[in-house]
Amino acid sequence: MDKPDPVAAVETAMITIRRRQTRRTFAVQAGGPDPVQEVLDAIEAAEPDALGVNGVAAALGVDQPRASKLVAAAVTAGLVRREADQQDGRRTTLVLTADGRRQLDWVHTYRRERFAAAMDGWTDDERQTFADLLTRFLTGLDR
Repeated sequence: MDKPDPVAAVETAMITIRRRQTRRTFAVQAGGPDPVQEVLDAIEAAEPDALGVNGVAAALGVDQPRASKLVAAAVTAGLVRREADQQDGRRTTLVLTADGRRQLDWVHTYRRERFAAAMDGWTDDERQTFADLLTRFLTGLDR
């Protein structure tokens, strides 16, 4: 029996990943604050650069009013605070609070535990090869 086309297999895997991400499977399983977590992830991904509501909108692919609501929920939850931009007093930047940082740390731990479980039985070399190839693949998508 012939093996499936590897490019088609990657496409299928990526569709499965996208569907899981769309459903926020890990967030649901973890019982975490789904939309607020996306705000935390966006702020963390921008570090060390500052991010405002418009930056969150761009990072999440949503319009500014939706991003503003998500940011407000993160602020209300005590995970993010607004600060005046030191270079431009008209701008407001978003900063993770200590609770926001703890939430991110917890989510990273949870995700890594799930990934480790998925790779249970893999050798260290297999894990490293997968990490290297996945990183190389994602870099290639940006070209």
